[in-house]
Amino acid sequence: MKFAFSTNAFRGHSLVDTIETLAGLGYEGIEIMADTPHAYPPDMTDEYLDSVRETLQRCGMRVANINAFMLHAIGDTWHPSWIEPEKGRRMQRIRHTLDCIELAAALGAPTISTEPGGPLLGMTEEEGLLLFRQGLAVVHDLARSKNVRVLIEPEPGLLIENSSQFLEIYSGLDQDVFGLNFDIGHFFCVGEDPARLVKSLHHCTAHFHLEDIAESRVHHHLMPGQGAIDLPGVLRAIRQTGYAGFVTVELYPYEDRPVEAARQALDYLRRCGE
Repeated sequence: MKFAFSTNAFRGHSLVDTIETLAGLGYEGIEIMADTPHAYPPDMTDEYLDSVRETLQRCGMRVANINAFMLHAIGDTWHPSWIEPEKGRRMQRIRHTLDCIELAAALGAPTISTEPGGPLLGMTEEEGLLLFRQGLAVVHDLARSKNVRVLIEPEPGLLIENSSQFLEIYSGLDQDVFGLNFDIGHFFCVGEDPARLVKSLHHCTAHFHLEDIAESRVHHHLMPGQGAIDLPGVLRAIRQTGYAGFVTVELYPYEDRPVEAARQALDYLRRCGE
């Protein structure tokens, strides 16, 4: 198990500066936000891509995951989604996902993470699942050919919120191409025990997001150790599965002090491993 940090807390910093900063703090990996201002694919010139590659290599950093969830460049955190009523908006999400697969392949990232359908906004669950499956089918072939796994990230309030909903859709997907981005806080928010889920979802988990959540289970990311999740127990469960990939700390609410947040989080995680 290795630790990475998501760049979505560093929106006030350039991607190159963020890579250098996280490497200096001691992180082994970085999750890159495929959105403005860091790595929105249409803005990625060859020169810029080369500079990112050079910085990663110079700093000895690996790309843990490409975060293809947020899409503020043309919408917001959840829109355009996979299940928009308008086909054109759905196609924007599909195009973005295809571009993110290409970006992941170019940067050596094994996975991209994406939203679990999106907000239903009056749509039935059955209608949403149909549109989501149709969209995933469009990106399947490119993901397979590029050897990039597309990870669905359940989130409170969206089409797929919990582990049973995820497993239901996952059972009908190509499991070599699709998988789970296991967000520890999200599962806690919907009343599940992340430590118990680690074992039962090990077969489909290819990446983790880590943050703490208050006892209220309100979906607001907190600094590790400042909420109610038994994070040492979760990390112990992850180690027991033999997972050798990245656990990415995701603290986007700390955009006003990302360096401090990244340093404090890594200190906490290191203490958990002692």
